[in-house]
Amino acid sequence: MDVAKAFQNAGEVAGKEHWTKKGDVNLFLWQKTTVPAGKEKGTILFVHGSSMAAQPTFDLVVPGRADSSPMDYFAKLGYDVWTVDMEGYGRSDKNRDMKAFIADGADDLKAATDYIMKTTGAKKFLAYGISSGALRAALFTQRHPERIARLALDAFVWLGTGSPTLAERKKRLPEFQSKNRRDIDEAFVFSVFNRDHKGCADDATIKAFADYILALDDSMPTGTYIDMCANLPVIDPTKIPVPTVVMRGEFDGIASEEDLLAFYAKLTNPEKQFSIMPGISHASFQQKNYKIVYHILKSFFEQPAPVFTGH
Repeated sequence: MDVAKAFQNAGEVAGKEHWTKKGDVNLFLWQKTTVPAGKEKGTILFVHGSSMAAQPTFDLVVPGRADSSPMDYFAKLGYDVWTVDMEGYGRSDKNRDMKAFIADGADDLKAATDYIMKTTGAKKFLAYGISSGALRAALFTQRHPERIARLALDAFVWLGTGSPTLAERKKRLPEFQSKNRRDIDEAFVFSVFNRDHKGCADDATIKAFADYILALDDSMPTGTYIDMCANLPVIDPTKIPVPTVVMRGEFDGIASEEDLLAFYAKLTNPEKQFSIMPGISHASFQQKNYKIVYHILKSFFEQPAPVFTGH
């Protein structure tokens, strides 16, 4: 079965698969758009997290759930919308002996943006990352700030201060360090939604999410878990010079408000925002309040550039 076609929304939005190389590694990219190249509002790059590939996270269609796919939603607004499976995830290669650390993900984003820029002529990206995807997007921005117009960090963690999720995860750190991949199943996917605050997402959405994740993967790399348990900080906020929004679900256990505010205070660009998303735990696009996430991103991506900076 072609999983991408089976789950693709057969609507007005056009979806197209792409492939590129990172050295000898094949990386899968997925594009959604409604407009000809060069006519779009801008190019959005969505970056997935530790435990699910790109398409389940950003292109999940659930019957009866309006605008369920963030890729479709932003494509309908006139954006050229892209996402990429990191090495070790989804349809990208999984055959190398490696754990897929956050730095490896930043390398994947370099290869992906190289391809998108060459293919479409895009000069800069509106980047959104969630959980370890936020860390990947932030590290890529540190390395290549010239490629990022605006950066959205959702379910982000800096030092890990006050994180109950990471405190529990650290108990299994030796296990994660001993192997390259960890098994996942439907119960694991449901645990992502139930560990912080039950009821933030409906069961039908979680079930559809789990089905799509497990159609692509039955295990995930351990590298991002190791980084988040043992190697924080991996990001230096003083080296992120672009407009940035830090987004935190009210009930998200991956990072405390204290941790994120300390990070936010060190961002050097005066055009920065900090947004608490009510009624949301960790996987924000699959929550009941997902339209709040859309509103924050749309407003941030479309904020006018300042005509006076004081400099």
